[in-house]
Amino acid sequence: MFNRDLPFWPDGWSDPSRRRQPKPRATGLTMVIDKGMGRAAFYDLMELAAPYIDIYKLGFGTSILYPGKFLQQKVEEAKTWNLHIMPGGTLFEIALCKSTLEAYIEQVKAIGFNAVEISDGTFPLPADLRKRAISTAADAGLIVYSEFGKKSADFRAEQDELLRTLEADLLAGASYVIVEARESGTVGVFDGKGKVETSFLLDIHKAAGSLADRLIWEAPQKEQQVALIQTLGASVNLGNIAGADVLAVETLRRGLRGDTAAMMAERRAATCE
Repeated sequence: MFNRDLPFWPDGWSDPSRRRQPKPRATGLTMVIDKGMGRAAFYDLMELAAPYIDIYKLGFGTSILYPGKFLQQKVEEAKTWNLHIMPGGTLFEIALCKSTLEAYIEQVKAIGFNAVEISDGTFPLPADLRKRAISTAADAGLIVYSEFGKKSADFRAEQDELLRTLEADLLAGASYVIVEARESGTVGVFDGKGKVETSFLLDIHKAAGSLADRLIWEAPQKEQQVALIQTLGASVNLGNIAGADVLAVETLRRGLRGDTAAMMAERRAATCE
């Protein structure tokens, strides 16, 4: 008889890679983008997949449209599962057009968010204001995720600019720097068809040195997730993952899916062999 309070599968089968770290972890982060998930779906996602999620982003300006009570419930529930939860960077950019940095940070804190995204993907942000936004948010006790890149369809990441931004943002107080790809996965390090040049990824990773682990690569498409894990390893940080794809991404990290099983598993002879 199975004890229904315990996993049905043998414990040793859950991670063929034998390298997956439990939360809280500093690498192998999975950032989910929520584009308007309802109450039942959200609570189901938390119950099923929260152990495999590290950061939860209420995409772009969607949190503005939430009923206030539900927004706070969502934020508080995410925190009970030890997630960093934040509004999207586009909302930060719009807020700066309408009000002040201090007013935005105060409102983020009042709602209960424990993290914030600082970006300039749509509206240009002078370097001194970017630095002040990061440091102000960090000083307010928020975990800061800055974003590198533009949302225009022709944006392609350049190595030197990315590395300069990474170093400057971390020095200002950011915990990680997200590399923009949009929810479509067609900008940044990806071309218009969502393809990535793996040699370019490796060059950036090598040049970043010890700071490479502080990059989060937006990768909404399955082929992109596979390419990043195969190129940079299972501990690569991935962003803009759909809620429905969290377990699928986790299987890629652990070698529980055909795309990465061979590279992760330590093969042993079965009894029948």
